[in-house]
Amino acid sequence: MSKNPIERLMQTNPDLEVWWDSSPVVFESWVQSMIEKALPEDKEKLEMQLRKLYNTEEPEKSLFRGCTTNPPLSWKAVQSDPDLWGAYVDQLISKHPDLDNQEIAWLTYKEVVRRGAKYYMPIYESSRRRFGWISAQLNPRLFTETEQMVRDADELKAISPNVMIKVPASTEGVEVVKILTSKGISTNSTICFTLPQIKAVADAAMEGIEIAKKNGQDMSNWRAVITMMIGRLTENPVLDQQAERRGIHLTWQEKHWWGIGVFRRAYRMIKEGGYASKMLACSVRQGPLVAGKPRFWDIEFLAGGDIVYTLPPYALEPLFDIGDIRFHNRIEEEIPSAVWDKMMKIPYVIQASDPNGMEIDQFNTHPATVATVESFSKGFTGLEGFVQQRMNS
Repeated sequence: MSKNPIERLMQTNPDLEVWWDSSPVVFESWVQSMIEKALPEDKEKLEMQLRKLYNTEEPEKSLFRGCTTNPPLSWKAVQSDPDLWGAYVDQLISKHPDLDNQEIAWLTYKEVVRRGAKYYMPIYESSRRRFGWISAQLNPRLFTETEQMVRDADELKAISPNVMIKVPASTEGVEVVKILTSKGISTNSTICFTLPQIKAVADAAMEGIEIAKKNGQDMSNWRAVITMMIGRLTENPVLDQQAERRGIHLTWQEKHWWGIGVFRRAYRMIKEGGYASKMLACSVRQGPLVAGKPRFWDIEFLAGGDIVYTLPPYALEPLFDIGDIRFHNRIEEEIPSAVWDKMMKIPYVIQASDPNGMEIDQFNTHPATVATVESFSKGFTGLEGFVQQRMNS
């Protein structure tokens, strides 16, 4: 049987990882929806290929090495089975009559994380704790509250040994990464778009490691990844607004070349700097059409790196549809110099592309940070609204 696109991608580097970017509890329903949409003659082959991603019979043989999720994705997991989760919430309300909707929502969110962690525990155990991590995100509405983020991280980590805490790369989040690392708690720095943020959280992890060593902290169950949200950086309207004010028209290709270039710079910085963290590519976007043929530059041009890709259904589906992409080691290449020359006339680009492009106190007001915090916050708002409806019924 021919290899699926994820197998071919992973062949470009033995340390390259692909993670599922959604709650594990919705994976089966996604597989079924993919099979239903396939042509009759393709159904059997497609199902065999999809079952390789997460092998329910032998999870340790899965291609997926881990899982990321966020509040909107956890909210979607609840929405995918409202009867099941409605009954669960009703039990919590009955058991904890003194708790409000936000507190019940937090308990429900932790249960979504617990069930997801269970899916990946066999991978975690069989790999001796190298793989099988599931990322649980802190409440994005609290991205400036250092002490609360640390307390919530402790709660999430207590759910399962294979839970990794998604910490925002905010001004305060950098300190949280250091604190959690010093306690041997694994982190995934998220809401992260720029080289200054990436360097700051990578430095924070290294500082945390030194503190942990001094305190005799066991670090055998620790690792860190740094998520760069490529699409959320390149698609922010501020980029086009600043370009237009300077009489610059940017094509989709130029913006995505630039996003790829920033990630490549981050990868080299982490690699050459000897940092303990690993880069993770997130928010990848399909495209462009080249000579009438669909491509997936955000994945193709980062192939070959010792990195993590986290891929949601909207990325996996076109990968399987395109089918014949051949992946090669591209991550060490340079993007076209003409693209850099054009892009670096824009302040938004300079901030993201230079490790010194921003001070740490500017992280919280970066346009991509503001937009993503707002988007992610809706996940908790939706879950809290669901709980409130159950309370009122």
